[in-house]
Amino acid sequence: MTPFLEGLSVVGDPWNLCLILIGLLIGTGIGILPGIGATMTTALLLPFTMIMEPVPALALLLSIYCSNAFAGAISAILVNVPGSSSAMVTCLDGYPLAKKGEAGRALGIATVASTLAGIFSVIVFIIGAPLLARMAYEFGPPEYFALTVFGLSMVASISGEGSAKNLIAAAFGLLLATVGIDYVTGMERFTFGYLEMTGGLKVIPILIGLFAITELLRQTHMVDVVVERIAMKAMKLPSWSDYKRIWRATLAGSGIGTFIGILPAEGGTVASLVAYNEVRRWSKNKAEFGHGSIEGLAAAESANNSAVGGAMIPTLALGIPGSSVTAVILVGLTAQGVRPGPYLFNQQPEFIYAIFAIMMVSNIAWLGLGLLGAKFFALLTLVPNALLWPSVFFLAVIGSYSLDQSMLDVWVMLGFGILGYFMTRFGFSVVPLALGIILGDILETSLKRSMLIFEQDATMFLERPIALAFFAFALLGIFAPYFFGWLNRRRDKSLQS
Repeated sequence: MTPFLEGLSVVGDPWNLCLILIGLLIGTGIGILPGIGATMTTALLLPFTMIMEPVPALALLLSIYCSNAFAGAISAILVNVPGSSSAMVTCLDGYPLAKKGEAGRALGIATVASTLAGIFSVIVFIIGAPLLARMAYEFGPPEYFALTVFGLSMVASISGEGSAKNLIAAAFGLLLATVGIDYVTGMERFTFGYLEMTGGLKVIPILIGLFAITELLRQTHMVDVVVERIAMKAMKLPSWSDYKRIWRATLAGSGIGTFIGILPAEGGTVASLVAYNEVRRWSKNKAEFGHGSIEGLAAAESANNSAVGGAMIPTLALGIPGSSVTAVILVGLTAQGVRPGPYLFNQQPEFIYAIFAIMMVSNIAWLGLGLLGAKFFALLTLVPNALLWPSVFFLAVIGSYSLDQSMLDVWVMLGFGILGYFMTRFGFSVVPLALGIILGDILETSLKRSMLIFEQDATMFLERPIALAFFAFALLGIFAPYFFGWLNRRRDKSLQS
């Protein structure tokens, strides 16, 4: 109980509460603007949090993460353009409701479903993260190597044109993670004579480039695009009859979203798609889906928001990011000297409880913020891209340079931004590349330690049941997309015949 009270007292500090409020406002504002999203926002702000203590830095980043997942629904419902990728399923029923003159009702349902799901996922986070960390005490280098392989295998189902391209991108990220001195052999690798690269490529400029500059380049053709926004008079809370219709969808979305959020490399987009399909499958009103179904809206919003709390569980308990945003947060924690993993729960329990409290306060506070300020936040959909994206570029350059006052970091940021742009042009996702770079060090270190333990006999991995289970899950993650694709093709052929 003492660590829990200490965690609450830390969050109760006026400065931390102020940062939570600032984070909620930033996350909401950014979440409404199409194309930016929480990943880019946290990547841009990460260098500026390096001057803070870990808890205040997390108060800012986590409140942005929580509120951004909620806010994407505003532009999805009013403009039919999701503020984040996880809100794209919200467009399917949110925008048709708005066209019927029920924009306020749609936003009210989305806000309530999102808040309830967010609180649900934080409760699961509070219960599940310590349990997972306790299990992780049984992990040695072989288990961590297998877990990292499993985490990387999950990139096969991340957005992109195919799982093969995602795996290629992750493998390239692993290659880039080898840049610098090999601390086992003492040899320099791929430094090309640059002293600054002996410590490896700095991850923060890479993330800024991949998530900010890449999107900036992709949005250049939309500078003069004007979208039609549906006017909203006021937010309308769900009626009692609405609650009776959406409670099952909200509960299902919350459970599915939290579970999928726990899986490494998955996130709100996958969660909302799965939850929407499952709720539609079991609904008595299937014909309404896609035409303004409040059940579909509640399922999508509850799933993408509950994935936020779920994604934090493997991030803190195992040091394996559950989403692209938690990958950025993981980098920030490591840069602050905090190493997520099972020992964190014993050595700094008050820090863990502070994170629990930050996320709970953020979820509850956003309910009031969303209900009172939705009409005002909706005006942000009118911000022209010609003003927005130059500001993003300015923050990207300043943030990259401020880390070590090195122009090399700026060039790395720009180089990875261009690389990410061409990757997306050819159907590759930048998320697997980022995860490969982040997890590469863990993968290499755990593999070398495992081989020392096994005296260079790799077959001894098969004698470790936990490692073997993770390898099996990894194979399933790699080949499952091909298997289900084959099943769908067979089903289509049978229907055509």
